[in-house]
Amino acid sequence: MGRERKTWGRPLVIAVLVVVIAGVGLGLYWFQPWKLWQDETVQEALPTAVAPAPTAPPAGAPSASPSAAPRPRTLAGGELISHEHATSGKVKLVRLANGSHVVRLEDLDTSNGPDLRVWLTDAPVKEGRAGWHVFDDGAYVSLGKLKGNKGSQNYTVPADVDLTRYTSVSIWCDRFDVSFGAAELART
Repeated sequence: MGRERKTWGRPLVIAVLVVVIAGVGLGLYWFQPWKLWQDETVQEALPTAVAPAPTAPPAGAPSASPSAAPRPRTLAGGELISHEHATSGKVKLVRLANGSHVVRLEDLDTSNGPDLRVWLTDAPVKEGRAGWHVFDDGAYVSLGKLKGNKGSQNYTVPADVDLTRYTSVSIWCDRFDVSFGAAELART
């Protein structure tokens, strides 16, 4: 008489291994833990408008004295505080000489992470865990992906944004709906 073999054991082990490997792959994709050890430094100068070339006055007209070209002007600013990750630096809302606006991050230092954005928001900046999740509760405008987790960089504010509605800036992780750090914009 022959022995009967259990044949369902091997397929079960293979199925479990496939599920575990797929789970690890998805987890790595979702969390991107390697970014915690990768810094991206971006150093951008504040944009300035190029003054138009002076034109010669018509013959016989008095010459005009050269006027100073308009300069960028800081309208509001604040210091970044830490939320989910240690974050420091300065935030400025700047009106450029051509009338457009940028949010400028200066001396930014935060952790790298998946899907980080710069948000202009109407939410109050709260210390500690109370401030981690408030920025998507009200109005916000995404100014784009964070260019680097260190350095100084500029983010263009769309022309149709009513700047009187927004009072803070957040470094927002869109994947996990959490603020890495934020700054209250105090008008200057």
